[in-house]
Amino acid sequence: MSRISIIGGGLAGLTGGAFLAKHGHHVQIFEQFTELGGVAATITQDGYKWDIGPLLLEGFGPNELVRNILEELDLMQQLRIVKEDRGLSTPDFTFWRPKEYQGLYWRREMLRKQFPDQSTNLDRYYRFYVRMIRIVTLFKQSEESQGLKKYWLKLRLLLTALPIKKMQEWNATQLLDHFFSNEKIKGMLAGILADFVTRPSEFQGVGIPMVNIETAFDKRIPLAIDKHTIQPQYNYIIGGCGEMVQLLVKFIENHGGSFHTNSKVQKILINQDIAEGIRLENGEEIESDIVLATSDIFSTCNSLIGKELLPNSTRQYLTEIKYMESVFMVHIGVDFDPTPYQPAALCYYYGTYDIENAVEKINNGIYHEGADGFLIYIPSMHSSEMAPPHHHAITIYTVAPNHIKGGDWETQKEVLADKLLEYAEKTIPGLRKHTKTRIIMTPIDFRKRINVHHHSFGGLPPIMGQKGFAHQTPIGNLFYAGCQSESTGGIANTMNGGKKVARIIDRYLKSK
Repeated sequence: MSRISIIGGGLAGLTGGAFLAKHGHHVQIFEQFTELGGVAATITQDGYKWDIGPLLLEGFGPNELVRNILEELDLMQQLRIVKEDRGLSTPDFTFWRPKEYQGLYWRREMLRKQFPDQSTNLDRYYRFYVRMIRIVTLFKQSEESQGLKKYWLKLRLLLTALPIKKMQEWNATQLLDHFFSNEKIKGMLAGILADFVTRPSEFQGVGIPMVNIETAFDKRIPLAIDKHTIQPQYNYIIGGCGEMVQLLVKFIENHGGSFHTNSKVQKILINQDIAEGIRLENGEEIESDIVLATSDIFSTCNSLIGKELLPNSTRQYLTEIKYMESVFMVHIGVDFDPTPYQPAALCYYYGTYDIENAVEKINNGIYHEGADGFLIYIPSMHSSEMAPPHHHAITIYTVAPNHIKGGDWETQKEVLADKLLEYAEKTIPGLRKHTKTRIIMTPIDFRKRINVHHHSFGGLPPIMGQKGFAHQTPIGNLFYAGCQSESTGGIANTMNGGKKVARIIDRYLKSK
């Protein structure tokens, strides 16, 4: 039985730990915070519960990443999920799922009425949308197939992708300019990139349909357009994402693993380029056959390892990497019903169509205070247990710089929370008047919670050409996973990275 020390109790560490424990290894997870789960945790106060990271989740649909992972661990049947959708509001129009089902293209038809001169452009874009869904589906199906079927699917994938080959080098600005002349439509389709704090000119253009999936806006739309064109499904976890965290924790414990909270790892012990264990902040040393780090890559390389032990290529990577920015989040518990004003649990409210400039400001430390956009999430709409009877739990958050230019988060957080709520009250009146409790989370709070020097809400930004850090590090017996690894960010990718690195480690140990 190999001894494996995992640094970090977020979803990457928990998923990797679950598979390693299942493979028969002795797993210990060391978490510097008081609670496990990282940004996937659910927090509580005065009878209310809020998630601090995940919202409407992809990956729980048939044959999707998270479902497959949980089914492999025999945990899926223990998790309560509900299929749902969300709203989207811009300065000129709002998308809410229509009362009567209007099919896959209801948003296209709404935009056609709003912008009749863009009718032909909308038709072209939605043909492209279907093609991109088909390409992603065929790729996934080919990866899961064998023999002649695999080659047939790959050939079909090649033929489907060939007509858009030139677009694969375009950024999102170029792609949207190709399809539309209307700035409002372009801003609406690029708007979600602000959530990644990524400028359209940095984002790969063919990814635009993939961040604007139609099933996210109407849960009644069938996932399958045809057998080779299947859209993702979106779900909430009943009771909050912390429910999934607890399932993974219990699984690891039931398979002989252990957890150590309030246990900050100070150093990865390395001898002749081989990791031999870890040293905790209290001086205790833990001998390990394998170390799996899931903290941010900057801290892992510069503090836990020491950049002097890294090859030049890794040092160069660390100087060139670009990080996502953070968020400013206000959780409130209210004593009234907000659903007449917001009919779905989640809605994004865009305040600008100029996403390029909005992201540029955040990257330069300029906080918009909510003017450029925010979202409102009411988890108690899908999970009544997340608030007392006849009350609701509400989260309002917006992307924000790690450091405010000319100011600081700690002294301004109360004032900035009120300003963000002012913007939210334009949609849901009376939020502050009816607030019974509230928790403000600034970038400082996130940095402390997950022990990073720079908080990236979602990992590395999806910038063209930027890759995450490899699972197998240049140091022997040391592996890396998490939202800044090669698996990238998001719940599904982070968990899949944990599963992937566990298999790499298991094969590595068996080969020794």
